Amino acid sequence: QVQLVESGGGLVQPGGSLKLSCAASGSIFRMYTMAWYRQAPGQQRELVAAITNARNTNYADSVKGRFTISRDNAKSTVYLQMNSLKPEDTAVYYCKAVGPEPYTYVEVWGQGTLVTVSS
Repeated sequence: QVQLVESGGGLVQPGGSLKLSCAASGSIFRMYTMAWYRQAPGQQRELVAAITNARNTNYADSVKGRFTISRDNAKSTVYLQMNSLKPEDTAVYYCKAVGPEPYTYVEVWGQGTLVTVSS
């Protein structure tokens, strides 16, 4: 079973950048598709970005061109580089592992990290 721990959240001004990290342990990281979700107050949790072991990626339309997801299998870590942040990006960001590829019967969530975009 995979365990996930996110880090890197915090307070940033509009237009600024943050890089989130999600470290995995307990299983073979490369077997899983990794994703970032976010949940703003009063809103449903939504997919932000995902990356397969083959480095295929997909992004929510709202973050395309601003956010980049990447993974380092040697470090069992997935990253989310967030640039040109907007107040509407404020949310708790969650890391999720799905797999093992090509299956999806295992889903594991991290505890979340808060990102606040405000002046």
